[in-house]
Amino acid sequence: MTECALCVPSPHVILWHDDFCRVVLLNDADYPTYCRVELIEHIKEMTDLMPLQRARIMKTVFAVETALREMFNPDKINLASLGNKTPHVHWHVVPRFEDDKHFPNSHWGDAVRSGNAVVLDEVIVKKLAEKVSALIKCALDSSSV
Repeated sequence: MTECALCVPSPHVILWHDDFCRVVLLNDADYPTYCRVELIEHIKEMTDLMPLQRARIMKTVFAVETALREMFNPDKINLASLGNKTPHVHWHVVPRFEDDKHFPNSHWGDAVRSGNAVVLDEVIVKKLAEKVSALIKCALDSSSV
């Protein structure tokens, strides 16, 4: 049996984490602000979570989306939870721009233009981590979740 890639320490930059989930920056060259919200516990489906846990992970996803929108002003945000290759609850949060490599197609699809590879500098990553942390704290403190 293959070990689950999300059940081991993340090789990616961790923007925020607690004992329930973590937010990682995938720092893909074509999508440098692409984040993923990963459940810590190995659970396959959202409906395997208790309702309050579902709400908690979605509040985290929405806080990450808000941080990305505020910092980078994308034309669109794509949210996806597939898990076909990695059956472990996680959400992709992908800022999209009209001039990105795949727009308007899925970023997993065929490219429609050349990409502009970009690497985020440490200052931007630190600011993103601070923004994500503040928004998640606000989202989670504003309720009983």
